[in-house]
Amino acid sequence: MTTHTVLVTGANGYIGNAVARAFVRAGWITYGLVRSPLSEQKLAAEEIIPVVGIIDSRETHRSIQKALPARLDAIVSTTESLKDYGVHFENTIHLLRLLGASSTAAGRQPIVIFTSGCKDYGIGPHVDGEPGPPPHTEETPLRPPPVVAARTKFSVKIFDHTDLFGAVLVRPTNVFGRGSTYYQNFFAVAEQIADEGGRLIMEAPPNHIIHALHVDDCGDAYVAIASHPRVDEVRGQVFNISSYRYETVDEISRALITEYNIQGDPEYVDPKGRDAVLWMPMLVNFPQWVDSTKLRTVTGWNDRRPLFSEAIHVYRLAYEAAKEAGDEGVLRVQHVMGRITRPRNLL
Repeated sequence: MTTHTVLVTGANGYIGNAVARAFVRAGWITYGLVRSPLSEQKLAAEEIIPVVGIIDSRETHRSIQKALPARLDAIVSTTESLKDYGVHFENTIHLLRLLGASSTAAGRQPIVIFTSGCKDYGIGPHVDGEPGPPPHTEETPLRPPPVVAARTKFSVKIFDHTDLFGAVLVRPTNVFGRGSTYYQNFFAVAEQIADEGGRLIMEAPPNHIIHALHVDDCGDAYVAIASHPRVDEVRGQVFNISSYRYETVDEISRALITEYNIQGDPEYVDPKGRDAVLWMPMLVNFPQWVDSTKLRTVTGWNDRRPLFSEAIHVYRLAYEAAKEAGDEGVLRVQHVMGRITRPRNLL
């Protein structure tokens, strides 16, 4: 059996760790790049070989290279810095080119899967049950909101470096599951309302589309691309990663009401002009429908995990367990939520 080798950057991050675990399950020898030695033990326990280094510190790039085999079949980039995306991108490219040159010299030009996101397309706006634009495909013009404008601009430049690696750009939707990343906002708000009483308030219309997929299905999509036997069919391509169907604000609201025994129907309000902020930006009020037919057709990938509203109890238990264990991703998102949301003002 041929053994393949992959490096995943940001392997302790939410998507990065899911991607690394997916490669391990698929039988790849998987290296995970992390910034801190504190993450080494966790990665090793998941059968991911830890490599410590800092992408934004170029003096560490040679030590990263020395910790890896010369020949790599794939490199997956999952890190970003929205505050200074251009600088981080250039540092990432410096590392990718270094590793690409080393691997090419060893007889294997690696495939590089570079991560952006579906918010690069902007909102549709996509509204369930009403006439509107078709779902975003890979051909949809890019109209990002300001917060991801730099990412949208720089990420496509990955295709300028195909002399040393075969480039693929992926745009996942929001993801959920396990520690839940920003989807923990749903659990935190519902738990508070259940404890203190009141109605579930959603700062969006009930038919706004929310399109997301389980983080493990997202990880499997990366493996499907890297493992595709006809590399020319994926090299140089952009792929959206999304679940087989979208959900609506109303679907998720009613699932939360049932799960937390909240009284009454959800209340849908206009967020404009409100002093209080209940939901993270672009979570419920970013109506976007994303098509992933291209990825499914080319690679045969399909999502398998239930939608968020379909297995909300499972995902709640996973989130609560991660929170209780002091998961660093959960704590990081809680910190961000604490700076942006003010849910108690609405009860």
